Amino acid sequence: MILGVTFLFGSNEGTSSLFIFIAFLLVITGTFCAFLALRLNRRTSYLFFASFFFMTGIYLFLSALDIIPLSFTQAWPLLSVFSGLALLPVGWKRTGGFNLRYFVSSLAFVILGFILLIFSLGMAPFSFRQFISEWWPQLLVFCGVTLVLISLTTRFNTNPGNRNYDKSREQPE
Repeated sequence: MILGVTFLFGSNEGTSSLFIFIAFLLVITGTFCAFLALRLNRRTSYLFFASFFFMTGIYLFLSALDIIPLSFTQAWPLLSVFSGLALLPVGWKRTGGFNLRYFVSSLAFVILGFILLIFSLGMAPFSFRQFISEWWPQLLVFCGVTLVLISLTTRFNTNPGNRNYDKSREQPE
């Protein structure tokens, strides 16, 4: 693996070695966090960081190799998308299956990231400020519905008779 990364540094003349090194460090950090989360049964926050760092590192590799032609200054909203996607395995591991509370939170981060990405790439015919000034009532309703869904699923998942019962909420004796 180290030999392959060294070859990658030397083979791409137009690519910044520092950029690839940072991407490599993020992938290695993600792999190490995944090892801590899965093999050693550590906290699920390690699983979040593993997923997030791994996705960010892969994106930086692909960006450095010009496979994805977006600079980081254009594609920074992808960090929100990566955060949302990293919540899914955390919810799965913490509750032992699908949990709507984590899914709704994850979906909110992904939608936010894609909305910001549309403005960051200049694909919208109007500015972000104009979007907020015209759509703020709908955004408030969306945020309220999201909070209600999270509240309902939390209440639903705290019932021990439910098959989706969240075991992480139990107090140790």
